[in-house]
Amino acid sequence: MTVPVGVDLAEPYVELSYVDAVRECRRRPLLDCVTARFEDVPAVRPFRWSRGERHFPGWYWAATTGRHVGFESWLERDRLVLMDFDPGVMGIASQPFWLHWHDGERERRHAPDYFVRRTDGSAVVVDVRADERIEPRDAEAFEVTRLACRQAGWGFERVGVPDEVLLANVRWLSRYRHPRCRRGPVVDRLREVFAAPVPLMSGADAAGDRLGTLPVLFHLLWLQKLAADGMAVELLGPSTVVRLADGGLR
Repeated sequence: MTVPVGVDLAEPYVELSYVDAVRECRRRPLLDCVTARFEDVPAVRPFRWSRGERHFPGWYWAATTGRHVGFESWLERDRLVLMDFDPGVMGIASQPFWLHWHDGERERRHAPDYFVRRTDGSAVVVDVRADERIEPRDAEAFEVTRLACRQAGWGFERVGVPDEVLLANVRWLSRYRHPRCRRGPVVDRLREVFAAPVPLMSGADAAGDRLGTLPVLFHLLWLQKLAADGMAVELLGPSTVVRLADGGLR
């Protein structure tokens, strides 16, 4: 990789390669790409599974984008569900680009796990790796990624294993993330019932037949239009106290 004249070598010189909107492969200097909408690009490598491999790739339908987003492990899937649950996230792409740099001996590359666009317009690059599985080469790649993101004005996060209780609750609610779970008349009844804090199952029964109200209730909890007490400390259950979230329901 040739470093152009005028580049500050105090920071790593990084190039990005990605697949554009017309499925053409592009490779450009990092600083030429800072305004690109990487939340909309296809993955730079396929998500494949082969017998005997330890990782478990797949596709997750994200309610945030209405599109499938790839993952390469259960941990990446779990983190993807949590990003989908985050109301501050408006766009997610997996394996959005390759970062290319030279380590002094040879050219290296690394594909971050996710590119996230937040509702305030900012961007965050996310790498997912459990703490105990970070090897020296991984640590170097994450550090180069962090420095590259700083140059581009993006945030960078390396995240590991999430809190088990919060994850279990969010995964349960994700079953009800699809907009088909939102039924207007039931939403209105739930809004009235949970205007004051009420136990989850008591409120579902007060709003009507629980077979009809519970899916809508869980959908509103997923949207965070309703709020449940203690989501990070105890599993959702019949006695969990639920209330209107700040701002109520629209």
